[in-house]
Parts: sequence; C-alpha cells; structure tokens
Amino acid sequence: MPLDEPENKKPPINAVPKATFILIVDDNPQNIKVLGSIIGNAGYEVAIAMKGEDALLMMEKEPPDLVLLDIMMPEMDGYEVCRKIKSKPATRDIPVIFLTARRETEDLLKAYEAGGVDYVTKPFDGRELLMRVRTHVELKLAREEIKTLKGIIPICVSCKKIRDDQGFWNQVESYISKRTDAAFSHGLCPECEKTLYGDSEWYQKKNRP
Repeated sequence: MPLDEPENKKPPINAVPKATFILIVDDNPQNIKVLGSIIGNAGYEVAIAMKGEDALLMMEKEPPDLVLLDIMMPEMDGYEVCRKIKSKPATRDIPVIFLTARRETEDLLKAYEAGGVDYVTKPFDGRELLMRVRTHVELKLAREEIKTLKGIIPICVSCKKIRDDQGFWNQVESYISKRTDAAFSHGLCPECEKTLYGDSEWYQKKNRP
C-alpha cells in the first residue's frame, strides 16, 4: 500500500546518534521514496532493500542499527524476514519496526511474536515514525554500552587508566561518565589516606588509640 508524501519532509527531532544506519525493506517504490526522504533528512544513514532475501544478505555484510520492515511483500513476507533476522546471533539484537496497513489485533500480535519491537500503521505521521525510530535506536545503543561495561575492559596495571574502543586511555571517571549516567563523589580510602598523610600531626591525632 503506497504511502502519502508527507507535507513536511524534515520533521524536527533531536540530534541523531552519529553514523546511525537504518535499513528500509519495502517492495513499493513510492513507500521507499517517502521513507527514505523522512529518515535520510533526519540525519540517518539509509539503505534500501526491495526483497526480504536481499535485506538478509545486506545485513550479513553490514548489520544496521534498526530495520523498518514492510509486512506485505512477495516471496517472503515481513514476518518471515523478521524471524530469520532474530534466528541469527549476528542480527538478533537489531530492532525491527514493522510498517503495516493492518490494524487487527491478531496481525499486530503476530508482528511481536515474529520478533518486532514496534509497529507503525499506514498512512503514518512522519514525526511519530521518527520518534519511534529514535527511541529504539537509543535503546539498542544503551544495551550495547551495558554489554561493553559487563565485558572485559582493558585497564593499565600502573595508572589504572582504561583504554576505549578508539585506543585512547581515559581516567576511570571519564570512561564511565561517557557511557553511563553515574556521578562520582571523591574521597580517600584508609590505605591511601595513611600513605599520603600518615606522618602528619592531624592524621596521627585522628588515629590515636
């Protein structure tokens, strides 16, 4: 089902995360034109696939940050494409938003059961689409950051700085602050306090039995 050309091709949104890659999968050229315009003008990198099989091959070479997937397509419908995406370890964490003209509860439940995280009904509002896209991209990036923090972190055995993904060494506070909402309060542990101030009068007085 073709989409209507939006009146405002550049709905205002907040800054897009750097180099965010969106794959649009739809067999209708008009839909692709409209979606590509909305997503591209919002600052996202866009790739297009008109068949489910083509989309799966593209994702093997370069996994996107999010997939906009039409349900009604020939040869392989959106449900099957989504199930295949979720069956592979390399792509199963990629969020899939279904694009559909169907509004029946059974169809929408089927979309979720296939592995979709959300859906947008046609004809859709460009602002709503972009808000849903941004929300699920941010959730994906947040999950990736959490996995990074839970994984093995390279740390210097001497100065205790942490090496980031670009190879730069950061103070622990800087590294964590960039990746979480954590705040720091600074103090001295008993061992460091003794090392630094053990000879001072106030320290000896403080720790006198």
